[in-house]
Amino acid sequence: MRATTLIATLLVSGGIIAAGASVLPAFAQSSAATTTTQAGWMSLQEVQVKLEAGGYRDFEKIEREKDKYEVKATDMQGQRVELDVDPMTGEILKTEIKRSK
Repeated sequence: MRATTLIATLLVSGGIIAAGASVLPAFAQSSAATTTTQAGWMSLQEVQVKLEAGGYRDFEKIEREKDKYEVKATDMQGQRVELDVDPMTGEILKTEIKRSK
């Protein structure tokens, strides 16, 4: 009886490990895709650091778009804004106020 239980436990454990091993590469690919940038583009973290240095805070979203970064944050006056940011320099190309204080 104990041998049967042991064999069943080993088979179930092996199945769980095999399933995990087959899913792991998919997670590795998706995380690698989020950290890489197009040639010459600043990383998402670099954009955030540059905007923080300019007084922006409470970042809701930083997304790569076709030819820019789109950022939702709070500006120095406490207004919610949407920014278009140059991907190479981090320069703010456009500011749209979404909500005032």
